Amino acid sequence: MESIQEIKARLEGCDLKNLPEVLAEYGMDSRKGVIRLLKQYAMRYEKLKAEELRLDHMLDYEREYGAYTYIAGIDEAGRGPLAGPVVAAAVILPKGLKIMYLDDSKKLTAARREELFDVIMEKAVSVGVGQSSPEVIDQVNILQATYLAMKEAVSKLSQEPDLLLNDAVTIPDLSVRQVPIVKGDGKSLSIAAASVIAKVTRDRMMMAYDSLYPAYGFAEHKGYGSRKHIEVLKSTGPCPIHRRSFIKNFCEGFD
Repeated sequence: MESIQEIKARLEGCDLKNLPEVLAEYGMDSRKGVIRLLKQYAMRYEKLKAEELRLDHMLDYEREYGAYTYIAGIDEAGRGPLAGPVVAAAVILPKGLKIMYLDDSKKLTAARREELFDVIMEKAVSVGVGQSSPEVIDQVNILQATYLAMKEAVSKLSQEPDLLLNDAVTIPDLSVRQVPIVKGDGKSLSIAAASVIAKVTRDRMMMAYDSLYPAYGFAEHKGYGSRKHIEVLKSTGPCPIHRRSFIKNFCEGFD
């Protein structure tokens, strides 16, 4: 008779599609440890199956436009903060690729985003990143600055895309076909990948800015208008990476 540890090792190394069959093999084992183990792995199987189904739905748009060879997902991070750049990413994934747990970056923990960033960078056909500085945001407004960052991201792709799946927007002055998808970062795996790349890239930039301007707490809030951030703005005034057009109500009297 196999030991519980031997059974666990076999279950751990089992492919998802074969797991129900292996679980059934031990269904008559009355040992409490085996029963607990089977229940644990049966629950894991159901969660993995649900994740596979979710990922399959996240490829609906990629399948709908499957006649296109290179589909790039486009998304941005940082439209709302009071400080720092807006960052955009363009990501072309291999056709049909499913990356476990990839989702809208806002739904993921920071640790999960970091893990997925590395996976995306390793597996993607191409990744491009663009940004617009606070100065550009103040000059042209946040929407136009976001478009500029997105166009830069597309231009930095090593493989020219023949279709863009965008999170909600249509980028002006691009010849490639675009499909805007409302809340696309939760509906398209390509856009979700772009959202993770943009978010992690920007968060890392804000962490670096935190070491330059430690009073503002950028490592904590990434430039968003937290209570602490606004209090420091009111008492100390802005630093070089603040968006002047965003902070007028908090910084009267400061240059």
